[in-house]
Amino acid sequence: MKIPAAFIKQMAGTPGWKEADFCTILESGEQVQSIRLNSRKMSDPDQLNFKERTAVPWASTGFYLPERPKYTLDPLLHAGAYYVQEASSMFLEQAINQLLPGKNGLRVLDLCAAPGGKSTHLRSLFPDDTVLVSNEVIKSRVTILEENLLKWGNSNQIITNNDPRDFSKADLLFDIIVVDAPCSGSGLFRRDPKAMEEWSEELVELCSQRQKRILTDIWPCLKENGWLIYSTCSYSMQEDESIVDWVLSGFEAGSAKLQLDPSWNIVETESPVKKGLGYRLYPDRLKGEGFFLAAFKKGGETEKKPSRKNRVKLEKATKQQVEDIREWVQPELAAFYMLNGMMVGMGEQVPELIGDLSPLYIRRAGVTLGKWAGKQLLPDHALALSMNLSAAISRIELQDTSALQYLRKEEIHIDSAKPGWNLVTYKGLGLGWMKVLPNRSNNYYPKEWRILMQSGR
Repeated sequence: MKIPAAFIKQMAGTPGWKEADFCTILESGEQVQSIRLNSRKMSDPDQLNFKERTAVPWASTGFYLPERPKYTLDPLLHAGAYYVQEASSMFLEQAINQLLPGKNGLRVLDLCAAPGGKSTHLRSLFPDDTVLVSNEVIKSRVTILEENLLKWGNSNQIITNNDPRDFSKADLLFDIIVVDAPCSGSGLFRRDPKAMEEWSEELVELCSQRQKRILTDIWPCLKENGWLIYSTCSYSMQEDESIVDWVLSGFEAGSAKLQLDPSWNIVETESPVKKGLGYRLYPDRLKGEGFFLAAFKKGGETEKKPSRKNRVKLEKATKQQVEDIREWVQPELAAFYMLNGMMVGMGEQVPELIGDLSPLYIRRAGVTLGKWAGKQLLPDHALALSMNLSAAISRIELQDTSALQYLRKEEIHIDSAKPGWNLVTYKGLGLGWMKVLPNRSNNYYPKEWRILMQSGR
């Protein structure tokens, strides 16, 4: 593994950088495996299929695994019981818990959200009355973001597909904005050799300019006294401490200090000019990849945005549809609407926020329940994964082999199954829908989600 000479030269003088130790750990080829538990679906980690694990010290539900398992062949991954996430990036939890302890009823934006690691983490850290907007500008990446958030199973969320500058056109101000910015990717050198091949000083400069543009576009959308959390998977000061200086010089903002456990070996840094604080995670100092995080509190008055006429108008579900859907969902879903031809359920905090997001493109909102064929609901896959699904729905519990057959969209025969719609479960968690007919059972697992890997490969 040949580390670019230009990178080593650029890193000279960077806080916490130890060239010999860094090169040794990268050349070792060691790979760190980590996951984060969805505690609202699976509160006991002993229910996981990974019996050997150790805790990620800065993340309450993060765990290291001794080796890389075949995640694709674990039904619990598809049920949303956990997310495969790099351990260093879980440091976000410390910023949220220390800066916003016990806060609820917030409006949170994850601006560069795909593939969903930060969004699923944020959704776990806040209570259900907090509404999360997860945005991704690249259309091809929204699909995987959507899939991962649907698996996580929460209803107080909105998925959008917009450029950061589009948010300035909306009426909404956020309490918290997380910007996990596109970067040169040097923090991933050990995990992704391609990132090393593509790295260049020109790429660092390009990313730095893009990061400034993103922050300029989104800063007006942050409330007074709100928090902006900025992070990268880059080691370059040009994308890290220099950005901290740039924010503190250009905006009315204060830098946040986080409390660190010395045993974590996370490096606290100061930006060269404004002495703003940032936090660096190095693979030679801890068990994780390269990561940088800084948090800013917005000062001054935020200009109130004028109300716009082109607000999104949600079509309310009919009284009969609401009555018919009640047997499918728990009472926490308080509002029912038609959106993009589908019936959706939401907490009471979501509809107003949708209106405030006009004229942005909203990909999904709340939990998609399904579409009506007369008085019959054709349930959506999102409902099967939702934590708002009624416990009264008929279920078919599958074991390992049959669960994988279902996830491959193969036909499953269950003699004792109740006719009609059944939730297919594994260890009690929903995987998807099956409709049991007199002579067969139809597997409704989404074709585009089906797994292709065979056991033993």
